[in-house]
Amino acid sequence: MSKLLVRSFGVSLDGYGAGPNQDLQNPLGVGGPELMDWFFRTRMWGQMYGQGDGETGVDNEFAEQGFVNIGAWILGRHMFGPIRGPWPDESWKGWWGDEPPYHVPVFVLTHHARAPIAMAGGTTFHFVTDGIHSALAQARAAAGDRDVRLGGGVATIRQYLRARLIDELHLVMRPVLLGSGEHLLRDIDLRALGYECTTSVAGERATHVFLHKRI
Repeated sequence: MSKLLVRSFGVSLDGYGAGPNQDLQNPLGVGGPELMDWFFRTRMWGQMYGQGDGETGVDNEFAEQGFVNIGAWILGRHMFGPIRGPWPDESWKGWWGDEPPYHVPVFVLTHHARAPIAMAGGTTFHFVTDGIHSALAQARAAAGDRDVRLGGGVATIRQYLRARLIDELHLVMRPVLLGSGEHLLRDIDLRALGYECTTSVAGERATHVFLHKRI
């Protein structure tokens, strides 16, 4: 069976995975881009968005590994966009323009139904209204023998963690303090849920920490 993976998820030293007050101008919340500064400087990012070569090194290697063998993604509603409640129309199609970086099926958790959106480059957004287990089953069916990447946001990762459905987490610890926002692990006992830290590697601008679920 394919694995459910969290990859390249930025976390501040004080435990926040997103800043407060997400809106159209602040997709990651106020201060949130500081969590991903390590990624924005990599060759991977530059190649994805046509912004030059970028830097190679440890951070870039982990950024590239995050896309290896991924056959589908799962996103929370807030990772797809800033709109809350019922969809006012069909105009919002994500943060990424006409060709999102996924290139595989993406399953978006929401309480409000919407028809799938086929985008350039092979990405199709599917909107799942019947919960995290359904989204995972659909993503695994779409991924086949490849893995499913859980892109976030924080609330979505917390739901899957509490359900003990995530097989591996790659958290990228940034040396910054957000002070407020969405806390990733507050009141979650990872040890009791069966997770253990297996690897920690220093990169150029962050520390890469890997946690695995014990069988």
